[in-house]
Amino acid sequence: MRFLALLSVYVRVNVLSELAYRADFVMQLFESLVDLGTALGGLAVVFSYTDELDGWRPDEMLALVGIFYLVGGAIRLVIQPSMARFIESVREGTLDFVLTKPEDAQLLVSIQRVDIWKLTDVALGAGVLAVALARLGTRLGPWEALAFGIALGAGGAIVYSFWLILATLSFWFVRVENILVIFQSMYEAGRWPVTLYPRWLRYALTFLVPVAFVTTVPAQALTGRLDSQTLLEAVALAAGLSVLARICWRLGLRRYSGASA
Repeated sequence: MRFLALLSVYVRVNVLSELAYRADFVMQLFESLVDLGTALGGLAVVFSYTDELDGWRPDEMLALVGIFYLVGGAIRLVIQPSMARFIESVREGTLDFVLTKPEDAQLLVSIQRVDIWKLTDVALGAGVLAVALARLGTRLGPWEALAFGIALGAGGAIVYSFWLILATLSFWFVRVENILVIFQSMYEAGRWPVTLYPRWLRYALTFLVPVAFVTTVPAQALTGRLDSQTLLEAVALAAGLSVLARICWRLGLRRYSGASA
């Protein structure tokens, strides 16, 4: 409840700020529609030549695209802008303003910036996913729904923890923005099942940059491809990365010397 209360405060502040530039919403919506249309057009071209893509049928690929845009929108909504501001505050020594507040500093830096116009990506992703679920019909049972919820939650924890670990490198290095750009580029590969890629890239997208657990694994849950072992691995990875992110955060704070130091 405290997290939701804090998040609502930051959302209100950012909404008031962004409403001064309402034309941004139109541009963001147009950009999102063009990007989504390109992705769906690519799927239409692919499935005009085949009925399956490595065992994935059109409705199942549509669900994967919906998850890709849903999670990607959530990243660009809160995680990416907040981590960018966090890195900037470490470099400029202004993180002091967060550390002196009577709340957990990691929580505050994680939700300090909300790019509300990215809600368009979240809404479009949810819409595509809803259409895919309707077309999948009776193939979605209670186990698939439960596994999807767990996998999506684990994927969210994984991507947040991974971003935070990368962002805490700013305590040791001057500029780490390029590392975050690399993750964004790698995330683009998540719009397709990782099983389509060569073995070396499949391992990279699973263990080095865990994109597979963010997009492919939840889609596998919806389509009945996910086994209990993979689901447990996703949950274990989420827990492990969460602990590691907290450790990196605490170690980084020991090295931080802000404007008041």
